[in-house]
Parts: sequence; C-alpha cells; structure tokens
Amino acid sequence: MPDPDTTSEQDSAGAAERPEPVVAEAVETTEAYETEEGVVFYDAENPLAWMQAEDVVNLEEAA
Repeated sequence: MPDPDTTSEQDSAGAAERPEPVVAEAVETTEAYETEEGVVFYDAENPLAWMQAEDVVNLEEAA
C-alpha cells in the first residue's frame, strides 16, 4: 500500500518545478497605446493589424 505522505511530498516538489506558462507568440508581439477614445492594440510585426478598445484587458491573463 503506498504511503500517503510520499505522494504529497512528490506533489509539492512537482509544483515547485512547474515551468512558466506558455505565452502565445501573438501576445508576445502585441503592443498598445492609449488614445482619448480608448486603447489601441497592434501587432508589432504587422502594425496594420490593430484593434481599439474602451476597456483595458491584461493580454497575458486573457490568452
């Protein structure tokens, strides 16, 4: 029968070794600036690809 304490120690060790979350390339290349009407997001590699929003959203949390 497995020792329950051993399992929890392994789980704790695994949590400390988890890699950083993967950020989508599109999020990494997104830039933003504020205007009087709101915030403009654009792709730094393709500045013609943009959108404007009235509310700010953390892109890393939304991805």
